[in-house]
Amino acid sequence: MFLELIILTKILPCLAEPGKIIVIGEPSRKLDEVLPYLATLPNVITYNPETCTLTLRRQPGFISLYSDKAYITKVQDTEEGLELFQALVDAINATWDNRAELVAMTSRKHAPRPLDIWTLLPQTNCKKCGEATCMAFACNLLLQERVLEECTPLQVDEAFAERRATLEAMVA
Repeated sequence: MFLELIILTKILPCLAEPGKIIVIGEPSRKLDEVLPYLATLPNVITYNPETCTLTLRRQPGFISLYSDKAYITKVQDTEEGLELFQALVDAINATWDNRAELVAMTSRKHAPRPLDIWTLLPQTNCKKCGEATCMAFACNLLLQERVLEECTPLQVDEAFAERRATLEAMVA
């Protein structure tokens, strides 16, 4: 076992979603050793080994891990926050226990920006996805409010197959 617990140290209002909270906790052990392995998980959107920071996407919100702190956004209440901290401890321990099968991340990983996504879209502004523009679709893809399958030209035109595969990897 790598980590025993994450102790709730602070609760803040969530500005991104009024009525929800941000829970801040302190792990019982520094996370420096496990962060490079956690950085291999699929929901990681940013990782910086120099500053020992990692951010994961969760539905809804984000989990940000530092060497000595854990932040979880868009939490309903304190009880849910405590449950999420326990689930995070379990995930950290499972990752640590399986580290022999993982390749620790040693380089930075950053989240794609809307322009990164837009560049790979067909850029037809056809509105078939329900958005007014491909840029709006790109933004909503990053927010996970849209899925790639909603872009008809991307799905039906084989000329976009390579772009589609790149986008699938970026927004996974």
